[in-house]
Order: sequence, then structure tokens, then C-alpha cells
Amino acid sequence: MTLKTPAPHTTAPLPAGLRRLAEARHHDPFEVLGRHPEGERVRVRAFLPDAEWVRLEDSGLDLQRRQGTDFFEILADADQVPERYQLRWGHKDGGETLSHDPYAFPPQVGDFDLYLFGEGRHWHCYRVLGAHCHRADAIDGVRFVVWAPNAERVSVVGDFNRWDGRVHAMRSRGGGGIWELFIPGLGNGVLYKYEIRNRERGSIHVKTDPYGQEFELRPGTAPRVRAPTRHAWGDADWMARRGHADWLHQPMSVYELHLGSWQRGEHNKFLNYRTLAERIVAHVKPLGFTHIELPRANIANGAR
Repeated sequence: MTLKTPAPHTTAPLPAGLRRLAEARHHDPFEVLGRHPEGERVRVRAFLPDAEWVRLEDSGLDLQRRQGTDFFEILADADQVPERYQLRWGHKDGGETLSHDPYAFPPQVGDFDLYLFGEGRHWHCYRVLGAHCHRADAIDGVRFVVWAPNAERVSVVGDFNRWDGRVHAMRSRGGGGIWELFIPGLGNGVLYKYEIRNRERGSIHVKTDPYGQEFELRPGTAPRVRAPTRHAWGDADWMARRGHADWLHQPMSVYELHLGSWQRGEHNKFLNYRTLAERIVAHVKPLGFTHIELPRANIANGAR
């Protein structure tokens, strides 16, 4: 994976905000990107290093490249640019992309969630942190949220932006260390990581997501966006019986195992969860075990 954070190749000095963004150092890309009112008109600005041309899909207006940079912008009448506009751009190697602009959306994490997290009392922070399929203003996408308190800049990288940390820089949500970005158009199964620029040293690190819900198979380490499960549980009767059982006074015997090494299939291949479930239960139940414990590492490195 190649990190792409070179200094901008400009022919004229850039304003400070644009320069920081081009150098992948800006903590708030929304300050310079997106839709910004200027009197009775609005300015739309995008940073697309891979683009040859950019157009406002909603009105057919072309954005102009800022000379010597990868910034594209236009000053247009407000009624020509909807709040959640779409951009179409042509790639340097051919092909086109059409997408809503991520920098046209307001923050998606509520202030109360930030307050609870800052207090250390957010008991369900897994519902906020990580990558979650999300719908904002009737537009589907993925909301990325990560805690990186020592970062100067954090970006979402993946195949969807060629792992280029300049493209999808995240918004800092204040001094609590939370960063977020809603990327419309992404969905279930997308691989991603976070590119983090250290505030003190300026070093760049590509990190996986500690709140990732699924990961690609080894040797890859990228988390994968996973939509909420639609599985219909059929254990209502068992749950009802458990509520009346005096389980605190019943004997408990735990069998702990690592899924990847407990048993293999033909040619030493890993078994899937369904096959393992049948074999493990058949093995441990006659031995008198009441519970099965899977170490945390099983989730990322065990069977598939």
C-alpha cells in the first residue's frame, strides 16, 4: 500500500486552509470543502486528486480547476446547488464517478453521544464508533467514527478512494478525540482502514478499526463494513425458560477453545462456523461441559 500525501504542486500560493488540506494536515476539511454561502451565491469546492474534470450533476455546471492544484470549485446561484448535491467527475485513467459530496452533510454523531463518551459513561459506544451503514437525509452511505486523540488529521481509506489519505479526510469533533465522516454511496462489504497523521511528529500510520465488526481473511487486516443482521432468532422459548431458572446455583463448567486450531478439515483447511458448531457441541456435551468460551482472537483470526 502506497501512502499518497505529497506536498501540493502549485504555481501560486494557496490560502492556509487549502494548503493544509492539500498537504493532508487539516483537522476540519469542511472548513474549505463543500457548499459555502458567499453573499447571495454559494461556492462549491472539491478536492479530487484523481479527477480530470468535475461537474455539478444537479445543474450541469462545470467546476473549474484551481491552477496547479487538484481543487475544483464554482461560484453559482444558490438555487442551482441543492443542499445535498451530487458531483460527477472523470478519472485520469478513464471512467466516471457519480456521488453525493461527503462534505455537503452536517455532523452525524449527536452532541449527547460525544458528552457521554467524554465522561466515560457511554455504555453503548460500539453503536457509535466504527463503520455503520447509515442513512442521512434519505441518502444511504456509511458513517465512519473513530477515537484518535493524538491525531492531527484522520482519513478513511479503502479501495473506493485508492487508499489515498488525501481524499476522505474526517472531521474533528472537538477536543475529545472523536473523528467522523459520512461517505454516501458506500455500503455493505466495503473494506477500509484509517490513515492517521500524528500531531507531534507528523508521521503517518494506517490503522485498522478497533470497533470493526468483520475483517477480511488473513493475511489481510482490513475491517469490512457489515450491515445490521437480518437473522431471525428462534430461541424465544429458551430465553423464557432461562428467565425462571435458578442458574446462579447451578454448576458451571466452561470449555475454552480456539476455533482455528481446535479442529481442521480436509487438507488442513479451516472449517466454517456451522460445521464447527455441530462438532464442538457433540464433543463437549458428553464430557459434562455447560458452556463454551471463544477467546476474542477467534473473531478476527478463527474460522470463517
